[in-house]
Amino acid sequence: MAEGLLGGVLGTEDEKREGEAPEARAGVEATAGAEAFAAAVAAIASRQDPEVARRTAEFLSDQSRLLRTQVQHLEDEHALRLAHLAHQRHLLLGQRLGQAIRLSLQVVIALVVIVIGFGIAVMLRDAFTSHSIVIDAFNAPAALAARGVTGTVLAGDILDELTRLQNAAKTFNPDFRRNLSNGWSSEVKVAVPETGISLGEISRLLTARFGHDIHIGGDLVQTDSGGLALTVRGDNVSPRTFSGSAGQLDTLVASAAQYLYGQFQPVLWVQYLMWKGRCAEAIDFAKSVYHGRADAQSRAALLDEWALCVGPAGGSWQESAQLLQAAIAIQPDYWDAYTELQYTQMYHGEEEAAWRTGQTLRRAAGGEPGAADPRYFGASDTLTKDLQAIVSVDAADLLANGGSGTGLTGDLWEMAQTEALLHDPAAALLTLRTARPDDHDPIAAVGLHLSRGLLAVDADDDAGAATELDAADAALSDPRAAAFLGSYASLRCQLAVAADAAGHPDKADAVIASGSHYVDCQRFRGDILDHRGDWAGAQQAYAAAVALAPDLPGGYYSWGVALARHGDLAGAILKLRAANQRGPHWADPLKAWGDMLVKQGHLKEALVEYDAALRYAPSWVALKQACDAAASKQH
Repeated sequence: MAEGLLGGVLGTEDEKREGEAPEARAGVEATAGAEAFAAAVAAIASRQDPEVARRTAEFLSDQSRLLRTQVQHLEDEHALRLAHLAHQRHLLLGQRLGQAIRLSLQVVIALVVIVIGFGIAVMLRDAFTSHSIVIDAFNAPAALAARGVTGTVLAGDILDELTRLQNAAKTFNPDFRRNLSNGWSSEVKVAVPETGISLGEISRLLTARFGHDIHIGGDLVQTDSGGLALTVRGDNVSPRTFSGSAGQLDTLVASAAQYLYGQFQPVLWVQYLMWKGRCAEAIDFAKSVYHGRADAQSRAALLDEWALCVGPAGGSWQESAQLLQAAIAIQPDYWDAYTELQYTQMYHGEEEAAWRTGQTLRRAAGGEPGAADPRYFGASDTLTKDLQAIVSVDAADLLANGGSGTGLTGDLWEMAQTEALLHDPAAALLTLRTARPDDHDPIAAVGLHLSRGLLAVDADDDAGAATELDAADAALSDPRAAAFLGSYASLRCQLAVAADAAGHPDKADAVIASGSHYVDCQRFRGDILDHRGDWAGAQQAYAAAVALAPDLPGGYYSWGVALARHGDLAGAILKLRAANQRGPHWADPLKAWGDMLVKQGHLKEALVEYDAALRYAPSWVALKQACDAAASKQH
């Protein structure tokens, strides 16, 4: 009964105060439960003994008061605890913010240290690798200051002339170029705190201590006769004085700059003299410095430049070849010498030997291009008719040299000629239109007329091609251009075929005879004889072309096309296959091969050859038309 009563009483206290803390709610519930329990016990006890009931009621009343007090304490303590927790949360947020700030500062400090370390590393690297020519301020008399001639101005004039000389000297090998700078320019300074020393000064001190710069200085004085004497001197450069009248200062500066340039850039100076047509002087200078001041790399380069001057100076091409072979022996990875040797052999009718030199280059470089730049394979590309590679290399060379080729790979005229051989007249015409003509350069005139002649051949304009051949030969009458006759032999012989077709057989025979030791001249001689009806003589000419250079594709191609004209399709395909094996990137044999297969009714196989040809001559209109025609017949 008591349990039922207690259960009923306690069971009525199941409504909770929303929002109260658990501790306070528990105290209230405990108090309410105790009072109900006391009332129930007192009611039961009163039926047994009134005294017991009274004392029980008092005891339970005291317990109730105690519980209320505890509840009050719990409520007060709960508020304090909430305030403490809020304070701790603020402290924790502050600690986290402080940690983030400290971490950020540490990252910033680390980055600053890294940047400073990187800057120091860069300065050290620049110092150890510096090979600049530094022109320091000259000494000049105060009396000339009124004319604007001061030591700084004079040094600036020397620097300008040296820069002009370096820009004028075409070179494919950048290892021989030195940076040119002055030693007096103002600079933006970043002060190092508490030292008063700028980073620029630190860099200069490191460069002076560890670098390999050459410092050039000098002085200008007035002579007793009222003239001027300019003396230049520098590190490992013997002083030299240049004298002249008061109005010849520019001449003195030019002479001094040329002297200095030859002293610290001997390879480029020889090359500059060669490009200026002063080959005898270039050879003499090369001899003077070869044993005295040239290291192994410079000796190889000097021999290379010397070899290029032998012909214009009246020497033989065999002497040039010997010098180039000596350069390769001194430095087996001097790629310039390989390429120059190839061109020397190729331009003098030793095309098979040039091809073998190219194979040696390929092995030395570890493949193509391997360790050598692709431009060094220009001669090999010419021999094997890799025409797209030639255009790509020429374009890169022109872009890297301000629109003027280095001489190793050619110029805009060569690019136009190659584009014409690729049967891309639009590209060739654009190249010719954007070229800068030079009426004083006979070599450029030859290249221009030959390019136009090839375009006429591609357009079946025999008369136009013959006219351009005459113009090219007129330009070749200039002694400066005549030295390069061998480089134009192949193109002239191709135009000779057009001259013969245009009714100029004597002209054609003369051109062919002048280049009879070239593969292309022999194969084009075969074409001329075949067109004249001398098939036996034509076949002898084709055989001669193959015998001159059995590893080159030209002779096989012309022979194969001629066999096809005479109905021997099987023999033609054998020759064209041989041409393709030796010139896999030449589109002409592939197209001719496809044409033979079409005649035999093998359309599917013909399309394979046409597709391959299109990869190497994508703008060839006749090729595209043949491919479309074969595809339409197949369907």
